Amino acid sequence: MPLKAVILIGGPQKGIFRSTQPWARVVASITSETRSCQVVLRPSLSSTQMCAQSFPYRRCWSFGSSMGTCTALSFWANRTQALNYGCIVANADTQEVQHYVEKPSTFVSEIINCGIYLFTPAIFQHIGEVFQRNQQELALCPYLGEESSNGWQRAEVIRLEQDVFTALAGSGKLYVYKTDGFWSQIKSAGSAIYASRLYLNQYSKSHPERLAQNKPGGPVIRGNVYIHPTASINSTAVLGPNVSIGEGVTVGAGVRVRESIVLHGASLHDHTCVLNTIVGWDSTIGRWARVEGTPSDPNPNDPYAKIDSETLFRDGRLTPSITILGCSVTIPAEVVILNSIVLPHKELSRSYKNQIIL
Repeated sequence: MPLKAVILIGGPQKGIFRSTQPWARVVASITSETRSCQVVLRPSLSSTQMCAQSFPYRRCWSFGSSMGTCTALSFWANRTQALNYGCIVANADTQEVQHYVEKPSTFVSEIINCGIYLFTPAIFQHIGEVFQRNQQELALCPYLGEESSNGWQRAEVIRLEQDVFTALAGSGKLYVYKTDGFWSQIKSAGSAIYASRLYLNQYSKSHPERLAQNKPGGPVIRGNVYIHPTASINSTAVLGPNVSIGEGVTVGAGVRVRESIVLHGASLHDHTCVLNTIVGWDSTIGRWARVEGTPSDPNPNDPYAKIDSETLFRDGRLTPSITILGCSVTIPAEVVILNSIVLPHKELSRSYKNQIIL
């Protein structure tokens, strides 16, 4: 059984891989001891976040272990939204990647890169080749009349998709594994609620015991709802669909929660209404308050539609999206918070709409 190594790599700029030499030395050391090593490289949560249905690790590895240097997990997108992802052209029979383009300007393929990869240790040789090429280009900067600072930046950054995958495509060393489960990118808070919905739906099929059920003396459950065992929920509360209640949460009488995530330690006082919202850790919502956001769901009529990565502002105004309460936020009684972002440790005194409360 080969040794497995999971490496999370990320940096202050999203979508990039910083210097991989220390990791190369670690994996090389592991390989020399075991003679066999399997490497899974994933961007760290600070750069790009994904969710995939119970990652099909065994099937992906069984497929990729007999193939080339890298196996990339892939999914489908519609023709318009595919331009926002890395697009893959693969051989229909062998699944070898013949062409790879990161965020093309024109349509290339409906098969997109999920950002989860399985590598053999040979990948570090290819990364090293990119590093050496960058160093050579840096040495030529003074002769080409380019700024040395720009050269240093290019030499420091190794872009996995643009620099490595583009070169491996068509060489017989890069293959694609198409998953038939769900997949969603998480690049905004709104997509986190959508991802939670996908997971809850998956639980209803594979682990229904993890979800709350309607019981005598318990709250009213509508649809898929997860409640942590330590949460205290009043029997008159109505939860769901697509609600996740975290550890130590308190939900009072007559509370209505729908399409929301309530993180640990939060308190929802009597008769509050929470819709399309993420309630941060240890936050409090007063009685009869209403906290509501605008969902940013993909087109339900398109099975391959994805959530659009909308900008935070549009025409100088905050784009309507879900409401987010940071940790330890206090919402007073009988106010309305709509489509707003509240930073941590804020104690509000009135209603807000389409604002960022600093």
